Amino acid sequence: MAVLGAALAADHRELIAGAALVLGARRHLDAAGVRPERALALGPLAPALDALDALLAAEPQARAVVLASGDPGFFGIVRALAERFGPDALDVRPGTSSIAEAFARLGLPWDDAVVVSAHGRDPRPAFNVCRARRKTAVLTAPGAGPAELGAALLATPGIERRLVVARDLGSARERIERVTPAQAAARDWPGVHVLLCLAVDGPAVGPVRSVAGDLGGPPGGWALAEERFEHRDAMVTKAEVRALALARLGPRLGELVWDVGAGSGSVAVECARLGAAVVAVERAEDGVRRVRANARAHDVDVSVVHGSAPTALAGLPAPDAVFIGGGGADLPDIVAACAERARRTVVVTLAAVDRVPGVRAALLASGFTAEGVQLQASRLAPLPGGVTRLAATNPVFVLWGSRPPPDPRPRAPHAHHTRVVEPSGDTL
Repeated sequence: MAVLGAALAADHRELIAGAALVLGARRHLDAAGVRPERALALGPLAPALDALDALLAAEPQARAVVLASGDPGFFGIVRALAERFGPDALDVRPGTSSIAEAFARLGLPWDDAVVVSAHGRDPRPAFNVCRARRKTAVLTAPGAGPAELGAALLATPGIERRLVVARDLGSARERIERVTPAQAAARDWPGVHVLLCLAVDGPAVGPVRSVAGDLGGPPGGWALAEERFEHRDAMVTKAEVRALALARLGPRLGELVWDVGAGSGSVAVECARLGAAVVAVERAEDGVRRVRANARAHDVDVSVVHGSAPTALAGLPAPDAVFIGGGGADLPDIVAACAERARRTVVVTLAAVDRVPGVRAALLASGFTAEGVQLQASRLAPLPGGVTRLAATNPVFVLWGSRPPPDPRPRAPHAHHTRVVEPSGDTL
């Protein structure tokens, strides 16, 4: 079975002419001049794979050809074909990736870009990667395109991005448009596109790298020393506490984390360093300034909202995880408001034992689990004469709750829930 980048069809006319069945989007089949009796224009993918199965069962030596856009091994049909028929059954001949084409039009390298697909997938990870990373390429789809991404960026103030929308790359209809998030959100964008999301400031060409894409863990590790953050009167989450909070939050690329009652923003900054998009909510004006200063010092993007929870949470995009740094008598209400929106996890740190029952009750009432520990670390400290003592830090309670996973039992499919997916490479 041959899998061709559609742009290569002219170079493989003999291969296509000898195929018993040619699958592809209608425009690809028409462009390749495939006769109707041998063509299968794709809508839903499952019937196409069933047709291939039937052909190969009836004629084991028959040749089939699949036409796909761009590089069919990059977010494309090769995955589904390899899972169904095995890699050894495939003869893949890729075209140029649409991502490579888009960056080439701008004269930019893309080994330092993160590539994410919103085609046939939940678009929220793509939106969050664009919030967190300063050079991102997005493969879009109707309902998850430039307008939706522009609106998502507008919902997180302080994340400055410019967008480049590339469509019909390599054709006579090719068009490259540079727009702001507000301009993108205000327009209709029919069809699918390659969308580049780039930082407004900073160098367009980064330093030489040896690893492409996202580099994984941050340099210098995590749970950084308090001295790495600007703070007031030691009002900063201690490294030992922060280590456990980060472990329970599990921040990662493609997710959104709220840091509510951010204070110095140490947790917000650490989550951003680990790849997550972050919104920090802080009611004190000097605290807002510190969060922004710490984000700049660690070269990460954090959206900072000046306001008090739970009121300030209303207009924010829903988070995957929430960190809440203490609070007063209204802490259970804040926890409940956060748990209502959080998809996965809520973590709370607090010093007052009296607040623990209210936090646990708020988590349980929201359908979360409720677990916790008390942490008290004693650090090595020097004494005169070259000896060492243990210096105790203040005890802190760390409570966390997780939303139970969805019921894994399969549900009967409904016809109106069928997803239409064309065979594609990195874009259609």
